[in-house]
Order: sequence, then structure tokens, then C-alpha cells
Amino acid sequence: MLKRLLALLMALCLLIAALPAVAEDDDEDDEIEETEESITQEELDELLQLDEVDEDEVVTQRVGDVYQEKNREDFDKNSPALYTCQLTDASSLFTERSLNSKRVTYVRSATAKLDVLYVGSFWAIVRYKDDIGYIKRDRIHKVTPVDPVNTPPYGVQKSVYVATTADVCEVRKSMSDSDDSWVVLNPGTKLSIWKLQDGWAIVPYWRTYGYINLNDLTDLVPVSPTDDPINEESPIAAYTSYYDMSSAKINQSRIINIRVACQRLTRVMQPGESLNFNKQVGPYKAKNGYQKAWVLLNGKSVPGYGGGTCQVSSTLYNALLQLPGVEIIQRRPHGPSGAKYLPHGVDAAVGSDALNLQFRNNYDFPIRVEGHTSDDGALLMLVYKVAE
Repeated sequence: MLKRLLALLMALCLLIAALPAVAEDDDEDDEIEETEESITQEELDELLQLDEVDEDEVVTQRVGDVYQEKNREDFDKNSPALYTCQLTDASSLFTERSLNSKRVTYVRSATAKLDVLYVGSFWAIVRYKDDIGYIKRDRIHKVTPVDPVNTPPYGVQKSVYVATTADVCEVRKSMSDSDDSWVVLNPGTKLSIWKLQDGWAIVPYWRTYGYINLNDLTDLVPVSPTDDPINEESPIAAYTSYYDMSSAKINQSRIINIRVACQRLTRVMQPGESLNFNKQVGPYKAKNGYQKAWVLLNGKSVPGYGGGTCQVSSTLYNALLQLPGVEIIQRRPHGPSGAKYLPHGVDAAVGSDALNLQFRNNYDFPIRVEGHTSDDGALLMLVYKVAE
């Protein structure tokens, strides 16, 4: 009798475990499909390694100069705030950009209102009452501009140029040709530039910065600072993210998926027209050229067709944030930590009804959305005003 009862319980457990997979089969075709392929320990170790951002790597001393973010000493109790925010939980404010540094104060209430004075790649500078300190970006949420008309949405990094690599091009870890590189780009790769400094192009790279010698770039085209293009070649928004170039098969499949999604995304949107990312880029099936790569489903990483397309949607989201005439209808992040290949708070997960990027062109002119990648680590999103 006991054996029969145990067998019944095991069968019930198997049935419950199978329910999510059954639900996946009933989902629409444009949802990312989980596969039953087994995961080797080697692949799992690589996934965990790729998913981590080494904060020590971000702050380690480099060979050359690096972009200097503002410090808390640059602000006082009368400094104007860019945004207000709340906390995800009770948190400390620190004297340095380190959790091991001295604590300025402890904010006990997650619903307390703080002033955001500066937003860096990893850390923000905030003010609570008269205390000013550093806090990691993943600890703040419900960020609201103090002056929505003149302050861009939280997390916006407006590019100043789009350029093309003249030859093999290294994205360095500092402004020195002797320093190591984050990634090596192919000749002819298009990318956006965030800032120029001392003969170097500064680009956002994951949750820090990368540096490209301007001698390695050609065909610099200005990105219009407004919705009116400077010339016919000027986009009105641009953003580049960078992806891992590991030679592991499942990562190479992810790179292919990024290329396929870029090809399927590129299109013109008329005034008042909306775009549903899952509908436009999906279905995430082998018949559309997608391969099996890591996807996040039901709280776990599994191989699934379309893995990597979230980086396309997230990069696009960063370009759209620069445009006041584009309305974001639906967007959700990749959980509390966000996607590691972007600064915290500016990613957009896709792959199901609940995870989708939808937006509307509220301009009175058409816009063209373009995705570019050369399978070398750089993913560029461009938005143009289309002449009527």
C-alpha cells in the first residue's frame, strides 16, 4: 500500500512539473520556446560567468585615463535634483563607490523620498534630508524627473555621433593603446559614441565605459540633439550595447539570434503606428533562423529558440528613451538586477505576453528603426526621421 501511495505521489509531482512546459506549448508562436536539450556543467559555468559583472574590474586602476564621473563632494544640500526616487528596501548611503566604505547614513524606510543628484554607470549620488552619498542603482526605483520638460527620462545616455570602424578596432579599458580591450571589432562595424575626450571616443560598455581611439574610426555622423535631423544622414537617436564573444556554441547561437532579430526589426513606422516587438521579431522559431541559446523562463536559465533577442529589445529601448515623441506602451526589466550588459534600470525583457516591448510613434512624421550588428560584439540601434 505504501509503495502504491509513493508511486501516486511521484506521478503527481511529475504532472505538476510538466505544467509549465504544457503552458509553453499553448502559448502564441511569438513567445520564446523552451527546449528539452540538457545543460552541461561546462555550459552552466560559462553562463554564470557571463552573467556576472565584476565590480572590481570596473574600478581597477587602468593604464590610461578614464572618464571621471562626478563625486558626492560636487554637490551640497542646495544642489538641484534631477529626479526623486524611492528605495527597493532599507539601504545605506556610502562615502565612496564601495559597499566596504564608510556609511553616510541609513535610510530605514523604503518609501522615503530621496533626491537623485547624479546618475553614473554603476552608482547614483542621492540626497536624503541633508546627507549626500552613493547608492547602487539597483537599490533605487520609482525614479521621477523633477522637471520632465527639460530633464530626460532616467537612464538616458544620448549619443553624439555614429561612426564606422576603419580597420580592426579595439574597445579599450582606458584611453591608452597599451591597455587591454573589452572587445575587438571588425572593420566596417557601425557604433554610436557617447562622448569625445582627448582624441578618444567614450562608449557605454556593460556597466562601465569603453574607449576607442578616434584614429580607428571613420565616417563620423552627428546624432541630432533634437527631433530635427542635422542632415539627411543624421539619426535622431542612437545607442550601442556590447555582447560577449565567447566561442562556446550556445553563445555563438546567441550572436546569430541577435543578427536575425535586427534584420526582422528594421522598418518604417507611420505617425500613430505602434510596434509590438514580439510580433515584429518573432515567432522565435527555427524556421525563422533562430537557434537555441540561453533564455530565462520560469525563473531559470534554459536553452530556447530566440535567446539573445532581449539584448536587441533592450538596446532599442535605450534609443527610444531619447525621443520624447515615442511613447512606451509596455516594458518590463529582467528582474531586480536587470540585464548585465546595460546600466541598471534600462533593459527591456521580451519573449511572452507579459515580457514585451511595445511603443507608439506619436510624432507627426514617420520614423525608421534600424538594427545593425557585424557579429563582432557591437549591437547598434538607430532611429531616423523619414522625410515625407
